[in-house]
Amino acid sequence: MRRVPDEFEALLSPRGRAVLNGRTRVSLGSSRFLAADDLLDTARARAVTALLDRAMKDVLTPMEDPIPPWTITGMRHDYGELLPKTVRVRTATFASRRSKGFRRAGDIGLHDLLASESYYTFAQRLAGRPLRRGWGTQVLCYGPGDYAGPHNDHHPEDPDARDGYTDLHLTFCTSAVAGQSLVYEQAGHFSEERSVATVGGVTCYRLPFWHYTTPLRAKPGRARDARRWVVLGTFLDAPGGR
Repeated sequence: MRRVPDEFEALLSPRGRAVLNGRTRVSLGSSRFLAADDLLDTARARAVTALLDRAMKDVLTPMEDPIPPWTITGMRHDYGELLPKTVRVRTATFASRRSKGFRRAGDIGLHDLLASESYYTFAQRLAGRPLRRGWGTQVLCYGPGDYAGPHNDHHPEDPDARDGYTDLHLTFCTSAVAGQSLVYEQAGHFSEERSVATVGGVTCYRLPFWHYTTPLRAKPGRARDARRWVVLGTFLDAPGGR
């Protein structure tokens, strides 16, 4: 594969196309998170993984926010810990059309895929609500030890997002990945865990809610080739949507 398809529908499995066309219902409903490993075609997902690994890994930018020292030195009371969001990952953001990441993603057709009508319709099916057009897109790449600490992705200062929004993640892991999990809140506790070490996995989030991503683990002797690619879209609710 030299380019991803122009239409997202071409990546879907028969079950994924049934969801897209409304014949099968897979939706968040009242939940905050759903995951499915059977909505993308396996062979095409492997081809996308190889393409991303070949074309994008040299245009990534480190995104690293470690635990700040003040979380300990600034404490004045026992059990008064406060931890901001911590993360270590690499990313290709598309905010600037002049960036290498933006241009390379265009070269492999990623912008067209993520702007396609079937991608938008698929996101609405999973979200279970009308979504606004003009969504944001991004590529993340987790390597060995990369993670995202506990956070809720709440944006109370943004009037368009403060009442909730939807993220759609497509995961493409290389064969050297041994494991990585998403741990998320249920009834006030970090009690739910889901593996995201998949090839062609689909996850959908109704944000904000508390969650974190565990450090990626590589298979023995294969750390150099262990990468989890995440292609994501962020969708605001359509005006008047429920």
